[in-house]
Amino acid sequence: MQSDNPKSTNSSSGRAVLSRGFDKFFINLADVSAFVGRFFREVVLPPYEFREIVQQCYEVGYRSLLLISTTGFITGIVFTNQSRPSLSEFGATSWLPRLIAIAIVRALGPLVTALIAAGKVGSSIGAELGSMNVTEQIDAMEVSGTNPFKFLVVSRVLATSITIPILTMYTIFVALMGAYINVNLNEQTSFISFIQEVFGAISYVDIFASVLKSTVFGFTIGMVGCYKGYHSSKGTEGVGKAANSSVVTAMFLVFIEELLSLQIVSAFR
Repeated sequence: MQSDNPKSTNSSSGRAVLSRGFDKFFINLADVSAFVGRFFREVVLPPYEFREIVQQCYEVGYRSLLLISTTGFITGIVFTNQSRPSLSEFGATSWLPRLIAIAIVRALGPLVTALIAAGKVGSSIGAELGSMNVTEQIDAMEVSGTNPFKFLVVSRVLATSITIPILTMYTIFVALMGAYINVNLNEQTSFISFIQEVFGAISYVDIFASVLKSTVFGFTIGMVGCYKGYHSSKGTEGVGKAANSSVVTAMFLVFIEELLSLQIVSAFR
């Protein structure tokens, strides 16, 4: 016998499968997977927005150069000062350049660069795309025949994936220069001896791992910023939430990826 109450089917279909929190999590996970999948599909299909990619590389790279330089230089000096007392207790201050090189190349360089980029670049992308979504510029691009996903999302994610590894190598160089100045002033170590100790402590695996890790960090920062901005809620409040959640989510994922990469690289070292 069929039920005469039309709400019976609606109530059963609207009931949460596990709980509202779990359902929302899996729905968001499906949306993110579709967003990432669309990126990999659009990135190989023409037309290619080379001009916009170059412009975004300039925005991500050159505009972050001063902040990255200052942060990297301070990181090298601070880490050297903090490491010296522990080594001096064992009379092993001569190992200081090796310790600095391993720490900066393997961990501090990529991580500091990614965190700075997540705060500056991630928030900028989230706020920019969120503002365009609020003012319906994305809808206007679709009406005019432009693919907004390729122009806005693909170009920015590629730009962060390309530029963050370059900024990481620059951060490592600046941090090592800051460390050298500190070591030279305290231990009177020559520049040649410092460089020999640095390159004697690291290997090609360390450099390759840093570049690969930085590429993943850049991809994550760009993808999170674009996703949060592209799917921001309407209104000015949605723009602020998109910028804020872009930074928080990107930083959290960067730390998770750092932990996973450490385990993977340790298995090959």
